[in-house]
Amino acid sequence: MQHHEFLARVRELGEYGSQDEAAKVTDAVLSVLAQRISPGEVDDLASQLPGPLGQALTAAKAAQAESFGIEEFYRRVAERTGARPRTAEWDASAVLTTVAGAVSGGELNQILSQLPSGYAVLFGKADLAG
Repeated sequence: MQHHEFLARVRELGEYGSQDEAAKVTDAVLSVLAQRISPGEVDDLASQLPGPLGQALTAAKAAQAESFGIEEFYRRVAERTGARPRTAEWDASAVLTTVAGAVSGGELNQILSQLPSGYAVLFGKADLAG
């Protein structure tokens, strides 16, 4: 998937008014995700995303994964986008569902294995959220 295709998909899913808005939301969500999963997993994910997205993900990588729940994930996304946490939930879903479609099944499983089950729904995997 090319960078512009990724952003077009986020824009469609999130119903954003512009590609720039989709890019801003994508950067915010990927930055928070990069803090939540292990540095090695960040690198693996970055290698499967279009160039600029992979670079942004790697730049946001923490020295080690932080452990925080889904509500804190939303709060951190909202802080970066200037939105409310409820809007951040929508934003995260648009971006992470696109990520799920852009990476291999094995990579998606690796990411989900590092997150509590409540995150699965954000990747469009509600069947794994139980």
